[in-house]
Amino acid sequence: MLEAENTVLIVVDVQEAFRDVIGNFAVIASNIARAVTGFGILGIPVLVTEQYPKGLGSTAEEIRYSLAEGVVPVEKTTFSAFGEADFRIALENNAVRQIVLCGVETHVCVNQTAHELLENGYSVHLLTDCVGSRFDHDKAAGLEKMKASGVVPSSVEMALFEIMRDAKHEKFKEVQALIK
Repeated sequence: MLEAENTVLIVVDVQEAFRDVIGNFAVIASNIARAVTGFGILGIPVLVTEQYPKGLGSTAEEIRYSLAEGVVPVEKTTFSAFGEADFRIALENNAVRQIVLCGVETHVCVNQTAHELLENGYSVHLLTDCVGSRFDHDKAAGLEKMKASGVVPSSVEMALFEIMRDAKHEKFKEVQALIK
């Protein structure tokens, strides 16, 4: 189960260049924006990566507008976010062991990030409603491989309610309004 004080949300490479090539991109970006907002309400840190932004553009507009002030995406060329030193430093600065992961493409950057996080002792929860690939078979293969390796399938609503644990949580009504 996710614990608020031990969790960070990682958004991998949801960039404008993917908007026209990944099916349901608008839905995925909207779901991720909702996750970013919800995690922000709960005071949980959010890390964002951008794969070669010169070529692939910046983080999708919906998500950028949901980020807390001061969140700066980590630029990378490695497919795994964990392969980028600045990302590892940002992750270590948050001193957490549970990762909630989302982004694109499921079978490349998200998959490789998940596996390197697992190899380095992190628990990884994947927001399955917040991932995408250009082709459905690639997304399915990525999901299957990550699950077989120990990644825990989740969703935005599942993760937010898991973190709150109780309808008496001080942020419950705010989070509930967000997901309705």
